[in-house]
Amino acid sequence: MTITEILEQLAKGEALSDRQADMAFGMLMDGELDSAAAGAFLMGLRAKGEDSTDLASGVRAGLNHARTIPGYTDGSAGVPVIDTCGTGGDGSLSFNCSTAVALFLADMGHKVAKHGNRSVSSSCGSADVLEELGVPLMQAPEDAAKSLNENNFAFLFAPNYHPAFKYVMPVRQALGIRTLFNLMGPLLNPARPSHQLLGVGDPSKLQIMGETLLLTGVDRAMVIAGAGGFDEVTTFGPARGYLLHDGIMEKTTVNPDRLGFPAYSPDDVRVRDKDHAVAVMRDILDGTGPQAMMDMVAVNLAVCLHLLEQEPLRECADKARDAVSQGLTKGLPHAG
Repeated sequence: MTITEILEQLAKGEALSDRQADMAFGMLMDGELDSAAAGAFLMGLRAKGEDSTDLASGVRAGLNHARTIPGYTDGSAGVPVIDTCGTGGDGSLSFNCSTAVALFLADMGHKVAKHGNRSVSSSCGSADVLEELGVPLMQAPEDAAKSLNENNFAFLFAPNYHPAFKYVMPVRQALGIRTLFNLMGPLLNPARPSHQLLGVGDPSKLQIMGETLLLTGVDRAMVIAGAGGFDEVTTFGPARGYLLHDGIMEKTTVNPDRLGFPAYSPDDVRVRDKDHAVAVMRDILDGTGPQAMMDMVAVNLAVCLHLLEQEPLRECADKARDAVSQGLTKGLPHAG
């Protein structure tokens, strides 16, 4: 089997087998494809219509080439680990909700490996805001493991953990269009979290993201598209998606009004720029942020607690509201 045969199959619009997709993505991550072949492969997948087999193969290749977190990547730590990450690209210009949720989870005693990057389409990415708060970005894997052990939190800055993407980025930039890699970010956490709240801005991608999580391994997760086109649960209306548990995927809906949250509008959670995003984050973590943002953090925190603790969502919502109103009790997980 050669890359030429794989490209020919894609040109015919035919699906790839697991073996073919694994081979092609492996060659791409190893730098064995020239720019023409790499571009043709990504374009061929898009023209065919990407499926969960393709995405899972890309994720497996990405994780196989990623830097590993001692005691966590292989699951030997023996404790649940959660990530709160979305696909981004929703154009909402909202505050960094998933980052705040991650910090509150860690403060409540849960292990959180937050995988993220700098801003692409938002006012301020998770890496940007955490850097301003003094949370270390460029941690070695051993230091990330230590931070998880001691602080319940580590930020895994994507460029620091995926060196093989140096072969992919020039091709993506040259193509200048959406490829399968636009969906991979939330699926490539090198700590291999057992639990995940994965936000999807495009509801049409919910199924492929859920199926890929099942194929690549997760204990419990929710893949969700929020009201208002957000890639997280909002208080603007019901969020819809899938609950993953025990190897199955079932449709689910999160209704914030049934959890006791008042309705707000997207304008209530927007930030103007990076400085505003950082200032808002400081207030939220102190328990004094704008109520609309505090409630949005709480409803997402409730979903994460529901995944981790398997208690009724309404009880988790009450617990989440209490935690957010108090602010962080242990401070930020700074270096050392």
